[in-house]
Amino acid sequence: MARDLTRLDRFLTDESVDAYLIDASQEESDQLYLSDFTGPDPFLTLYDGQTHLLVSGLEYGRAQTDSRAETVDRYADYDYDYGGSEQKHDIHAEFIQSRGVNSVAMPRRAPVGTADALRERGVEVIVDESEIIGDIREVKTDVEVANVEAAQRANEAAMAAAEDLLSRANVEGGQLHYDGETLTSERVKQEIEFTLLEHGCALDETIVACGSQAADPHDRGSGPLAGGEPIIIDIFPRDKTSKYHADMTRTFVAGDPEERLQNWHTLTQTALDNALTQVEPGTTGKEVHAAACDVYENAGVPTLREDPETETGFIHSTGHGVGLDVHEGPSLSPRGGPLESGHIITVEPGLYDPAVGGVRIEDIILVTDDGYRNLTDYPVKLSVS
Repeated sequence: MARDLTRLDRFLTDESVDAYLIDASQEESDQLYLSDFTGPDPFLTLYDGQTHLLVSGLEYGRAQTDSRAETVDRYADYDYDYGGSEQKHDIHAEFIQSRGVNSVAMPRRAPVGTADALRERGVEVIVDESEIIGDIREVKTDVEVANVEAAQRANEAAMAAAEDLLSRANVEGGQLHYDGETLTSERVKQEIEFTLLEHGCALDETIVACGSQAADPHDRGSGPLAGGEPIIIDIFPRDKTSKYHADMTRTFVAGDPEERLQNWHTLTQTALDNALTQVEPGTTGKEVHAAACDVYENAGVPTLREDPETETGFIHSTGHGVGLDVHEGPSLSPRGGPLESGHIITVEPGLYDPAVGGVRIEDIILVTDDGYRNLTDYPVKLSVS
């Protein structure tokens, strides 16, 4: 995939270093972004205006065909004989210096051992405190937007499967039952995961939290699901091919929701809608967050903005960026900076109280030149019966 790395070029010039270096596997999203290579083991990516990879012999052929690198080297090119870490460090330095590079910037999360070893071998290393590649990743290309949309379509299919399962359950003795068995959080998660796999996506975990569990925004949920209580379902899959994420949350009740819960759901939908009115280039994440807080505070519901010590009400930020990481910049929070066209963000207000449970509604949004486009195509409703 083509990358616009002009901001990285400017960073190298401004910092007076020759190149940018990452020592990590594909699990580090900056590595995946810069190399466009899915190496499961750590490898080196060196960017000096061109992209150069140093990989194991096992990955050499695939790196040549699959990565975006102009050059690919393997350890065997440097007479590597599995001599241990010191020999590897020697090769790292030779790989870098053979390209006329004498100074590099590395991410804050870079291995200290690699940085120290390079310094010992005459390569100047500075720490990139600005996290420049993460900043670059925030603005998505058309291809990246399409990748997120594909993951979101899978997400919606999974949410529909979960909602259908809830809608076909019966309330017996206060608990949900389906096909003769108690319906559990684990069973709904299984349905979600099966559906995502059918659509080319996967996830390590998801949230299906009922009742008091739903009062903790990141409680994954477990055990039997109850009738009449809120069930927060938050799905954040990753496309297995593109590696891009989506994110969506809905809150359902199987049975009759109490009036307070209905009011919370309506209020949260209003908070989401009000936050969306602020989404456009130049508006800050702080302003979008404030718009959600305004709705809750005007209704007499506590927020962290109004009361930093509250443990109930709106107790988290309004959203975050989504891409190669499910949580990345920009932030819709009290410190959120300006939005740009190409940002993909979530807008996810919610209310929480152990006495009631929780309600959260989350859509995924593309910031456009003239406002925004909602990438979510899934209805918002509370009752499934």
